Amino acid sequence: MEIKGLDKLKELDVTKVKDWIKTKLHKPTATNLQQVKGINLSKAMDWFKARFQKTSSLIGVDVGTASIKFLELSQIGDSYQVENYAITPLPLGAVIEQDIKEPANVTKAIHESLIKTSFKTRNAAISVPDSSVITKIIQLDATLRSGDIESQILLEADKHIPYPVEEVSLDFQVLGVNPKNHEWVDVLLVASHKDNVDARVAAIAEGGVHPMVVDVESYAIERVGAVLLKQLPGQGLGQTVAIVDIGANVLTLTVLHDRETIFTRSEIFGGMQLTRTVEQRYSLSYPDAELAKQQGKLPDDYTTEILEPFKEAVILQIRRALQFFFSTSQHAEIQFIILAGGTALIPGITTLVTERMGTNTTLANPFAQMSVANKIDAAELKKIAPCFVLSCGLALRGFG
Repeated sequence: MEIKGLDKLKELDVTKVKDWIKTKLHKPTATNLQQVKGINLSKAMDWFKARFQKTSSLIGVDVGTASIKFLELSQIGDSYQVENYAITPLPLGAVIEQDIKEPANVTKAIHESLIKTSFKTRNAAISVPDSSVITKIIQLDATLRSGDIESQILLEADKHIPYPVEEVSLDFQVLGVNPKNHEWVDVLLVASHKDNVDARVAAIAEGGVHPMVVDVESYAIERVGAVLLKQLPGQGLGQTVAIVDIGANVLTLTVLHDRETIFTRSEIFGGMQLTRTVEQRYSLSYPDAELAKQQGKLPDDYTTEILEPFKEAVILQIRRALQFFFSTSQHAEIQFIILAGGTALIPGITTLVTERMGTNTTLANPFAQMSVANKIDAAELKKIAPCFVLSCGLALRGFG
């Protein structure tokens, strides 16, 4: 299902939506050869390909404030391999608060990445932020035939969507009989304003990538979360884990309990604030400040006067986000924090979060249990792995 966007906060019944997504995206696994009787050579080869051959993939394309991240994976049996990746900087102002303001610059960056990186496919999975999607569960008469449900959805949409129906893209899925009243069925309604997603798709497609899937960020994070949780003691089973992705301008908290998303929240905060401080303190242009920050070529007082206070600001933002989660849920603690995004690369930030929050904190590495193509420098990829959490979740969408 292609999920598109509205500039309104998502209304989400987490349990029902996730149950539907699992059913919607599930693909049956290959049958064990030893359990197949009377198999012929052709069937045996089909099984072998399903089990061991690399399947076709999607490029996970994460359009951020400061850069675009591209990731291409392949699947061999139950394992994944990194085939290609790229990070292409964006000029300041091209993307503001997750909204593409300068499509031409995004298109140019994508085009440049495709020239420099030999992706095996041009098909891609992209995402829209949760804040741009309305997801609503409505009730319809259980006696309606499948052919009548769509017509009824169009009539009901006006009650739940703050835009004319002709201006939005709609999708729906029947979830099942309402548990409280069997005369009704619950239907998941997903709505988005056409302009919001169409503009995003157009900018990306113009660069030479073919968006085949438009996903919601939190769904992609949960998908890659399954990979990250396997690296933790207990592997997330019965545990509450927070994934904190801090990019250039947006901090996103995703909380998973027993491997399922139960909370997500975004705030305007990120590494751009640090760059702005460097820019002002040392009278540099923004690009020069960013470059000096990345290369570590800053005056001696940078660490004590700028970096350490920024680290404290990171702690404060994480604490606030978690406090909001605790105040709106039945959970009183979390067992692990996983840090992701470019800001997570700041030296010592993981240790500081562990000490100040009193919670075991680790750096996100979605590639820890994946193999890497021979042409890729595995050590270099590991250094920037936290930046690829969202793009990895999108790339995994290609495998169901």
